[in-house]
Amino acid sequence: MRKQRPKKHTTSEPLRRFYEAVTAGSKRVLAVFLILTVVCTVIGGLVAVNYDINDYLPSDSPSTVALDVMEEEFDGGIPNVRVMIQNVSIPEALSYKQQLKEIEGVTEVTWLDDSVEITAPLETADRETVESYYKNDAALYSVTLEEAHILDGVEAIRHTISETKPKEEFALTGSAVSTAVATTNTVTEVARVAVFAVAFVFLVLVLTTSSWLEPVVILLGLGVAVLLNKGTNLMFGEISFVSNAAGAILQLAVSLDYSVFLLHRFEESRESIADVREAMVDALCKSTGSILSSGLTTVIGFVALCLMRFGIGPDLGLVLAKGVALSLICVFVMMPNLILCVYKLLDKTRHRSFVPNFGKVGKVISRLMIPFACIQVLLIAPCYLASNANSYYYGASHIFGENTELGADTALIEDAFGRSDTYVLLVPKGDKEMELALSAELKKLPQVTDIISYVDTVGAEIPEAYLDKDTLSKLYSEHYSRLVIQLDTDYEGESTFALVENIRSTAQQFCDNYYLAGNGVSSYDLMDTVTADMVKVNLIAVGAVFLVLLLTMKSLTLPCILVLSIETAIWLNLSIPYFAGQTIFYIAYLIISSVQLGATVDYAILLTDRYLENRKTTGKLQAITSSLATCTVSILTSGSVLTVVGFLLGKFSTHGLLAQLGMLLGRGTLCSLALVTLALPGLLYVFDGLIRVTTKGADFYEEGIQKHHFRRSRNTADSQYGYSSSGSK
Repeated sequence: MRKQRPKKHTTSEPLRRFYEAVTAGSKRVLAVFLILTVVCTVIGGLVAVNYDINDYLPSDSPSTVALDVMEEEFDGGIPNVRVMIQNVSIPEALSYKQQLKEIEGVTEVTWLDDSVEITAPLETADRETVESYYKNDAALYSVTLEEAHILDGVEAIRHTISETKPKEEFALTGSAVSTAVATTNTVTEVARVAVFAVAFVFLVLVLTTSSWLEPVVILLGLGVAVLLNKGTNLMFGEISFVSNAAGAILQLAVSLDYSVFLLHRFEESRESIADVREAMVDALCKSTGSILSSGLTTVIGFVALCLMRFGIGPDLGLVLAKGVALSLICVFVMMPNLILCVYKLLDKTRHRSFVPNFGKVGKVISRLMIPFACIQVLLIAPCYLASNANSYYYGASHIFGENTELGADTALIEDAFGRSDTYVLLVPKGDKEMELALSAELKKLPQVTDIISYVDTVGAEIPEAYLDKDTLSKLYSEHYSRLVIQLDTDYEGESTFALVENIRSTAQQFCDNYYLAGNGVSSYDLMDTVTADMVKVNLIAVGAVFLVLLLTMKSLTLPCILVLSIETAIWLNLSIPYFAGQTIFYIAYLIISSVQLGATVDYAILLTDRYLENRKTTGKLQAITSSLATCTVSILTSGSVLTVVGFLLGKFSTHGLLAQLGMLLGRGTLCSLALVTLALPGLLYVFDGLIRVTTKGADFYEEGIQKHHFRRSRNTADSQYGYSSSGSK
C-alpha cells in the first residue's frame, strides 16, 4: 500500500507551488499547447531557407562589400552558371546564347563574341581566349542568374537546351546550380532522415521503457517541441540550410533524455505517494535540478556558435538553443499534464523489461578502467595536434561529389575546358590609361585567360558616345569601370587564395578604391573569417561549460576531468580525417566542436553525479561499479540515438557539407560514449582523493586503510550484483 506524501518538504516551496499550479488544469494546459502546435505547424512552412554559403559572410568582408557596390552600380552580377553545349557550330552557339539571354532571371550571358570578332577567321584570334569559350565543337557560356530566379532559372536553362540536345550533350555547373540542387534535394533527404530517426528512437524507447505507451508519449512531447521550434523560426525571417536540415533531428536527439528522466522519476514517486498529481509534483521537484543542468550545458554549447562572425554559426546556434529551451518548457509544463491524462493507460500497458542487468558490465569495465584512462591521457597530445592539422574546404565548390549529377556535370566541363572562375574588378571610372595599364598587368598572371572591359573590348581610344547604351552599361556605371576577369583556377585552394591576394595587390598598385568579387574571392574571405572564429568559439564554449559545472558541482577538479574527457573525444573524432588523408569542410569542423561538446557532456555529468551520490555510502570501486550499472542504459539510449541520427544524415544527404557534418556527429558521439564509459571511471577512481578535498560538501564514505582494500572493494561490488570472485553467478 502506497504511503501518503509527508507534509514536510525539503524542496523549495516556490518551485513546488509553481508545479502545483502547472498541474492544476491538465486539460487547459494541453489545449493551449495543441493550439500553439497547430499555429507553429502552419507558419513553419513560411520560414525561408537559404542555401547559399556566401550569404553568411560578415557584411563588412571585402567580397560582400564588393557585391553590394556591384548591385548598386550594375544590373548584372557575378556569373554563377557555366553552361557547356557540345556538337555546335558558331552560328548554333550564337543561337543558344540568344535563347539563354531570353530566359527570365538571366541578366547576362558571356561567350566568345564578347571577347573577339567572330566574323573574322578564328585562327587569327588569340588561341587561349578562343579555347576558353569554344573548343572541339563545344561552346562554354558564363551565365548570370538573379538570386530571386535561381530555382526556376536553372530549370529553364535545362529545359531550353534539352528541347534540341540530349542530356549527354550539355552540362551545367556553378554556384547557382549548386544552390538549386541543394534546395530541391535537401528537403526530400531530410524528410527521409527524420522518418528513419523517429523509427529508431521509437525502437530504442520500446526496449528501454516499461510500458508500450511510453514511447508514444515521449515522442509526442518531443514532436510538439520540434514543431514549436520550427514555427518560431519565423522570427528570424530565414534560416540556413544547415539549421533546416540538422535542427529538428538534433533537437530530437539531445532532448530525448529529459522526458525519459521525468517519467522514471514519476514512477519512483508513485511508489511512496498515492495521489498521482502529488507524485508528479514530487517528481518534477526532484528532477528539475538534473534536467536543467543537463539542458543548460547543451544550450551553452549551441549558444557558443553565436559568437562566430560567419553567419551560419549564429543561425544554427540560435535555432538549436531555442529548440532545447522549448524542449525544456514542454518537459516541465506540457509533459506532466500529458502523463497525468494517460497514466492509467501507461499502467495497463506495462511490459517486462527488455534491458539486461548491467551489473556484469560495471564489473568488467571496473577491471579495465585504469588502462583505458591511461590510453585517454596518451591520446590527448597526438589527437589535439592531428585535429588541428587537417586539410579543409572552405567554400561550396566541393559540396557535390562526382557520384551526383552536378558533380558529374562539373567534371565533364572541367575535362573539356579546364577549371574556370570569373572575378569582377571595379575601379574608379575616368582614367582609361590606368585601366589599360591595370589590365596589362593582370594579364601577366598565368591564370588569367581573358579580360572583358572597356579598354580591352572597345579600346581606350574609342569615345563612349560611339557605343549603344546596353553595351556601355555592362562596362561602365556612373562611378566605376568594370573588368570581368576569366581565370583558369579552382574555386578555392592555396593557389586560388594566392591568386586572390595577387589580384588585390595588383589593383592596389593602381588605385586605392577598388572592389573585387567572385567565387574564389568569397572562398578566400570565408577562409579568413571562419579560421579567425575557431579559437574564440572553442575557448568560450569550453569556458562556459566549465563554469556551469563549477557552479553546479561545486568542485574544482570535476569540471576539469569532465571537460577534458569530452574535449579528448572531440580531438579524437577530428583527428581521424587527418590520419585517413581526408579533406573536410571547415564549417563542419567548426560546428561539430561546439555541438559534440554541448550534446555529449551530459553523459559525463550523468555518470559523475551518480558516482558522487554512491560515493557517500560506498567505497570508490563499488561506487564506480554501481554507477556504471545504473547509468549505462541511459547513456547508451541517448548516445545511440545521436549516433544513428548523425550516420543517417551522413548516409542519405547528397549535400557534402551536411553529409560530413552527420558523419562527424555520429562518429564523435561514439568517441564520447567510449571515453565516458571506459576511461572516465578510471579518472574518477584515480583522482578520488583530490575530488574529495576540492569538492564542496563532499561527504565521501570513509573506507579506512586496509591492506587488501582493492580486493575487498571488488568483492563487495561483485556480491551486490550476484557474482562470485571467480566471475560465476
